[in-house]
Amino acid sequence: MEPDVCSAKGCTAAATWQLLWNNPKLHTPERRKTWLACEDHKVSLSQFLAARNFLKDVVAH
Repeated sequence: MEPDVCSAKGCTAAATWQLLWNNPKLHTPERRKTWLACEDHKVSLSQFLAARNFLKDVVAH
């Protein structure tokens, strides 16, 4: 079984983090969507979601 891959565009590294988010204009408050991140993209993907007030939590994958 192949490891889960980072969600950053073009990245093929194994994911080590889950970024849990939702768009309040589209999703109910309890719904969580997931982006996966490698160590190198954890911060940039988190910042992207946080800038839009979408980021809810970051947990180990």
